[in-house]
Amino acid sequence: MGALSGYKVVELAGIGPAPMGGMILADMGAEVIRIERPGAADPKVAEPISGRNKKSVVLDLKQDGGKAALMTLIEQADALIDPYRPGVCEKLGFGPEKCLARNPRLVFARMTGWGQTGPLSQAAGHDLNYIAITGALHAIGRRGERPVVPLNLVGDFGGGGMLLVTGVMGGLLEAAKSGQGQVIDVAMVDGTAQLMWMMQGFQQIGAWNAEEREANLLDGAAHFYDTYECADGKYVAIGAIEPQFYAELLARAEISDPQFQAQHDAAQWPELKQKLGAVLKTKTRDEWDAVMAGSDACFAPVLTMVEATAYGANTERSVYTEVEGLTHPTPAPRFSRTPSQIQHGTQALGADTVSVLEDSGMEASAIQALMETGAAVGSR
Repeated sequence: MGALSGYKVVELAGIGPAPMGGMILADMGAEVIRIERPGAADPKVAEPISGRNKKSVVLDLKQDGGKAALMTLIEQADALIDPYRPGVCEKLGFGPEKCLARNPRLVFARMTGWGQTGPLSQAAGHDLNYIAITGALHAIGRRGERPVVPLNLVGDFGGGGMLLVTGVMGGLLEAAKSGQGQVIDVAMVDGTAQLMWMMQGFQQIGAWNAEEREANLLDGAAHFYDTYECADGKYVAIGAIEPQFYAELLARAEISDPQFQAQHDAAQWPELKQKLGAVLKTKTRDEWDAVMAGSDACFAPVLTMVEATAYGANTERSVYTEVEGLTHPTPAPRFSRTPSQIQHGTQALGADTVSVLEDSGMEASAIQALMETGAAVGSR
């Protein structure tokens, strides 16, 4: 049994951070019921990974019957994940006020980019936009070049999905003490600002140049904290910040040039980067891995997503696992007594509609009526 076994979460279907948050909660044992709309894309295609461990229920929330069925599920839930723009749930008839009136212990988590309030709250946006106004996007890239798109890891997932899980968990813990639920405003802008805490602190004490990229200790300026091309055109990542780790890097790379002893002289970083790059280009990525892996040189090969699943350190730790023919990241974090598990992969659209409604206490005749009107869609 997982750490959240016994908790029930209703997840209104969305994209990006909301399904990620639901996935992590489901991995930890919560019963996560994903509410899809009729005619939605098959979640096995749209959400092949994040749909794992969840139940798929199809309800037409524009019909009274569909909304009534949803409210029945919400009455029995511990948490609700709302991925819509501010005000959409209210417009559809199941906003926080109505839901909390029916279930006072409910944690109503609202996942958006700009937040529930503010001048941008009703504007469309995506990860790249949210991280742009926090300084995060400006800080990533090479000097003199445009900012680099860091996938959608920073806003959607680090500043969104992870923050959503934190908010839901905090809400559940507080509700267990007070007996009262509350609304959790989870915004990717806020989450990204949280992720930037260290750089914000550094720049305010004069230890970070916020105007330039590749001008600081951790943004690729330092020769000992960057990526380098190898003889085969593949790359390695070097992160030897501490002096003892830097010494290990120099020893394993057989570097005796005395200039390298000026590790933290930023004026020498460009020249040292050229010299280190020349050394690292004398071997292939995998040859350097054989020399450096497992040492204190703070070294790692830069792998593709495909290579990562077969890399020895990852396979020995079971970082990835196979589920129904797909490679999944293994649930994390890892609990010693109540381990998280993948019970099943993504269910087909509406695969659990009937069973979930039955478990909610709804009569078979009522379920049949919902199916006949299209307010609910599914099969036994």
